[in-house]
Amino acid sequence: MARYGEGDKRWIVEDRPDGTNVHNWHWSETNCLEWSRTFFSSLLSNLTILDGEGNLFVKTTSLRSLDGEAYVNVRKGKIIPGYEISLTLNWQGEAKDSNGASLLQVDGTVEIPYISDENADEDPELKITVNDEGPVGKRIKDAMFSKGKPLILEKVRVWVQSMANGGPVKDELDNKKTAPVPSPSPSPSPSPTTVAGPKKESSAGPKKKKEKKGVKSISMTERFNCRAKDLFEILMDENRWKGFTQSNARISKEVGGEFSIFDGSVCGTNLELQEGKLIVQKWRFGSWNDGVQSTVRLVFEEPEAGVTVVKLTHTDVPEEDRYGNATVVENTERGWRDLIFQRIRAVFGFGI
Repeated sequence: MARYGEGDKRWIVEDRPDGTNVHNWHWSETNCLEWSRTFFSSLLSNLTILDGEGNLFVKTTSLRSLDGEAYVNVRKGKIIPGYEISLTLNWQGEAKDSNGASLLQVDGTVEIPYISDENADEDPELKITVNDEGPVGKRIKDAMFSKGKPLILEKVRVWVQSMANGGPVKDELDNKKTAPVPSPSPSPSPSPTTVAGPKKESSAGPKKKKEKKGVKSISMTERFNCRAKDLFEILMDENRWKGFTQSNARISKEVGGEFSIFDGSVCGTNLELQEGKLIVQKWRFGSWNDGVQSTVRLVFEEPEAGVTVVKLTHTDVPEEDRYGNATVVENTERGWRDLIFQRIRAVFGFGI
């Protein structure tokens, strides 16, 4: 093995005199820890959780600490984030009586002990402490957990998606992508008679593509060791959703009714329901652009007794979310497979 600096020059990408990292060919690493502290401090400080509901007033106050490591590697324009961090927030709460008089004021912390790129598609664990564990203090703490947890986790997802998008180097990468390209010298224009036809065809082509651009479809077929009716009931029962996802859920069983799952990360409306046969819903993730909705169609079949085949079609899934994260389709497909179908098999014993 050659020593450092003595390798075959044909394989060495030499430094340019001007220091330019052409096409981001060289591996570059940016430390994102301080940027992350600023980012989280902005997102999570003075975040109102409750403002009088049930005579409770709860809010976060400041980012107490953020430790660990966070960095973004870039090579040939490819973004590779890496991070293992923990953070602690300060929060305050107050309970008042019906006349507005203060019953108790408390302070506490919210600790997220482990946020890692290896678990980027999963919500991290969240621990909440309070300095008064009496009945009123516990009531305030429980309210902070039930109402504050989804809000705080939503902010964590914003950071995760920002890291996937390049973190503090995003603007630099965007500028390189949008750098002006020298326009070719104009060529002699062909005669009108020879180009009239092709012009119409080429202008019509891109218009059709534009309508389809930006969305994808997901199709999956899964088998379960159960009756179709049982699986249908699990997917339409909020208590069972809470059980196998370990997250909050609200699910209407009526056509036209609304649902909210995964701690409010996904919400939508029931379009069509046929017990044991069909579920059609509008789905929307909170990280998607405003107004963007997808359609989920689940068809249940029983090819033999005790065996159910589910055919999933998830259409109009955007390729990017509002933060520029381009892994929406992959993450959605992985979510169906790992967070829904696989967990149903594991929790209810429906595996094949």
